[in-house]
Amino acid sequence: MEQLPLFFGVVSLFCLVVSVSGIGANWGTQVTHPLPPDSVVGLLKDNGFQKVKLFDPDSGILKALGKSGIEVMVGIPNEMLASLASSVKAAETWVEKNVSTHITSNTVNIRYVAVGNEPFLETYNGSFLTTTFPALQNIQSALIKAGLSNQVKVTVPLNADVYQSSTNLPSGGDFRTDIHDLMVAIVKFLSDNGGPFTVNIYPFISLYDNPSFPVDYAFFDSTSPSLTDNGNGYYNMFDANLDTLVWALQKNGYGNLPIIVGEIGWPTDGDRNANLQYAQRFNQGFMNHILTGNGTPMRPGPIDAYLFSLIDEDDKSITPGNFERHWGIFYFDGLPKYPLNLLGTRNSSNLVPAKNLHYLEKKWCVMSPSASLDDPQVAPSVSYACGRADCTSLGYGTSCGNLDARGNISYAFNSYYQRLNQVDSACKFPNLSMITKTNPSTGTCRFEIMIQPITSSGEHQQKLGLKGLQLIVLCLLFF
Repeated sequence: MEQLPLFFGVVSLFCLVVSVSGIGANWGTQVTHPLPPDSVVGLLKDNGFQKVKLFDPDSGILKALGKSGIEVMVGIPNEMLASLASSVKAAETWVEKNVSTHITSNTVNIRYVAVGNEPFLETYNGSFLTTTFPALQNIQSALIKAGLSNQVKVTVPLNADVYQSSTNLPSGGDFRTDIHDLMVAIVKFLSDNGGPFTVNIYPFISLYDNPSFPVDYAFFDSTSPSLTDNGNGYYNMFDANLDTLVWALQKNGYGNLPIIVGEIGWPTDGDRNANLQYAQRFNQGFMNHILTGNGTPMRPGPIDAYLFSLIDEDDKSITPGNFERHWGIFYFDGLPKYPLNLLGTRNSSNLVPAKNLHYLEKKWCVMSPSASLDDPQVAPSVSYACGRADCTSLGYGTSCGNLDARGNISYAFNSYYQRLNQVDSACKFPNLSMITKTNPSTGTCRFEIMIQPITSSGEHQQKLGLKGLQLIVLCLLFF
């Protein structure tokens, strides 16, 4: 995710000119131990989510959403844009398989197709500049041919770096100069076909990238405006960024185009500013803000948005930062992280956990009390475990940041052990590890127990673990 200057960091937002029903959620699937799709659909319904955004057309997930009534935005990964851009037939095949079939056979309420995901990020160095718009056009043609274009609308989820402000005020907003003409062409196409502009909001990234960023401006509880523009006071970054986009649309003749916030949220771990308190403050503040229905100074009215995200994803790339695996309002196992009132009603601040889950046995892999911190095998063992599991909760300011050296090593060992479904050989780091039935969790640091795998993939992971441990033993013998 890239950053906009000063107060207009990587943010995004959304507002519809028509009435919207309910809040949406992003359902990501980059996880080693996914929850059963039926359990996640139950989680969505139990917590009042009426819309869900998917990053790819997983058939099992789409089937589980059948007859649920939940509105679905189904995504097309960036890697598929080239093939869809070069072939109308490929687009027709994709729509038939991933949209038409699920609507007609499984009664899935698909309302949008998201063509790509933030394809114009500056960090992609133009990789998708020539394929996104043709793919969008071909998918629209395929929807028309399938007779679905009135029911299903196309859109392109974009990062807020596609627009900028020349004045650091919303009224200075316009599309990025290097993609200005392309953006106007896409906006015109969306307008002509009834599609919304979808943009992703990340005030957290501004704080992550810029230590001098004014913290309170990222949230929604300020009592005095941080900036004023054309007589409008802006109390939070979200409103200023949305209105920057509104100004960009107005300047190019599309001021009434509906806007959706495709992603907005706050991570809970992996960085000193990613914690439960800030995440609860941000997400509850956002919910309170949109539940008023007041919108923003330049776009009054209901705001249509999808929280990012529903559940933590322990297999996401951490290239942008360790926080990437901790955006969920629920942990990996569907347990709520903090109170969050999504409905604006009394007695509704407690999120409902996922149901009918099955955990592995209550046992953990930790560093043996007899093992020495000076053992030369410690460093390569921890490196191996963290490289194949998830140690993003370790480090300064994280949930496990107060562990001592032995605690850090135990956390790494246990993360690997749980990811490998507690196979005994996954806790045989030479002369260093042992299995315990005493929970080593402490304070804010959770030593997880993994949920049982729902498919035979768990068996495959165990085989990989045996092979991996053989490799580590060989490595330790030679180095």
